[in-house]
Amino acid sequence: MHIVADNLTITNPAVADAIDRSDPEPIRDLVRRCERAGAGMIDINPGPLSKNPKEKMTFLVETVLRTTQLPLLLDTSNPKALEAGLTACGGNAVINGFSLEPDKLEFILPLARTFDTRIIGYLLYPNSNVPIEGAERLNVALELFTRFQEAGLDRDRLIIDPVIPPLIWQNGHIQAMDVIKVIRTLPDLLGYPVQTIAGISNLTSGPGDKTRKPVFEQSYTAMLAEAGLTMALVNVFHTGTVAAIRACTTLMSDEIFSWAETASTRDGKR
Repeated sequence: MHIVADNLTITNPAVADAIDRSDPEPIRDLVRRCERAGAGMIDINPGPLSKNPKEKMTFLVETVLRTTQLPLLLDTSNPKALEAGLTACGGNAVINGFSLEPDKLEFILPLARTFDTRIIGYLLYPNSNVPIEGAERLNVALELFTRFQEAGLDRDRLIIDPVIPPLIWQNGHIQAMDVIKVIRTLPDLLGYPVQTIAGISNLTSGPGDKTRKPVFEQSYTAMLAEAGLTMALVNVFHTGTVAAIRACTTLMSDEIFSWAETASTRDGKR
């Protein structure tokens, strides 16, 4: 699994303040720390950016590009901000993302064709609700794939996010198991090795025992890896979860096993 840092987000007060003041240093410091912690990609999530969306997104993307060579995901529902961000990086980013919501189909999805880039598709109903059962998620996946192809995009440009539910939701743990089944089923359903991404931090969001949350996050990470998840969107400062991802990657590799290699992986050198 590719490790995608979800730390550069507007919900972080330091990030929000840096965006408001157009101060690059807090952003650059955070990106450096994410890279040292093992991030293989950086998700830039400034929220909807209702004020000065083009300027703020351009500032963010250019700041990150001056700090790291890691690939980027651009995570905003504002199409103007998204277009500005894609322009700033020459289209060399993943769009995060679209769904069957009408505005996303009309304004976000076409940007993937314009910039010839990959795009994440969320398994959500047109009203933004999350499907409750695995069969419903698969039906949404078929409709999403159809709308994606109707937009004239190559199937290899699509990355599907089945949407991990918080455990505190009603039947959240059952829905979490359905997500595992969906990831396993998608390649057969769509007829090719579809790429997938999932926000692992969603699983333990909300109130709960902070000492027990890491155990559930790390255990679920191993299950996602076995199911074939392509990209893990994760708080890279959750060191145990990052270590679990790296261990799963090593165990599933075709390369000859070496304890020395696991040490370098643990230290973020690989």
